[in-house]
Amino acid sequence: MSINQPNTKVATEIKTPAEAKPLAQTGNFVRENQKSLTFIISAVLALIVIYFAYQKFYLAPREVEAANQMYVAQDFWDKKQWDKAINGDAGYPGFAKIVDEYSNTKAANLAYYYLGVAYLNKGDYKKAVDNLTNYRGDDLIIAAQALGNTGDAYVEMKDYDKAATYYKKAADKGNNSFVSPMYLKKLALVYEAQKNYNDALDAYKKIKTDYPESNEAGSIDKYIARAEAQKQ
Repeated sequence: MSINQPNTKVATEIKTPAEAKPLAQTGNFVRENQKSLTFIISAVLALIVIYFAYQKFYLAPREVEAANQMYVAQDFWDKKQWDKAINGDAGYPGFAKIVDEYSNTKAANLAYYYLGVAYLNKGDYKKAVDNLTNYRGDDLIIAAQALGNTGDAYVEMKDYDKAATYYKKAADKGNNSFVSPMYLKKLALVYEAQKNYNDALDAYKKIKTDYPESNEAGSIDKYIARAEAQKQ
């Protein structure tokens, strides 16, 4: 007969006073703070609604408007009409105004790059650096060129340490046979200007070994020979 067997099922379902106490406390907390909890949940839901409304009804139309405004400035930029690309003309804004009026849009972010290159070509190297370093895009090629152009600006300002830093970042960011060898070569030339022939030689050799099909690799042996001769 099973009468002497312990009823394990019932035993496992019975809560001890110590186990039941936290459950009771939780229930009391919910009852006592029901209004506060309801307010917090409502506030969170309201913030979510506001966020999506902001994205759909404010930011999205601004993205479209900013992109449309950039068309003429890009045309000026392509034609190397740097002043008009920066300041616009009577009918259309330049990149400077787009950056100011359409902040937090993808178009304004891209405008920082265009603006930086325009200032670089005008010889305003400080403004070039300020704008190029504000670019935060996902396009790896443009991001690498923004870093490389920043390096160019620092070369013009004869700040070779910062130029080398940005050229190295550009070469690493690009990671392809077009961008990387171009900035590795510029990096090596900066090292040579600093009489740092060991690092210059490393950069030249990296072009030869990692990017043998690049344009820079075609004439890299003479640069390697020069760095080796200067190193002695």
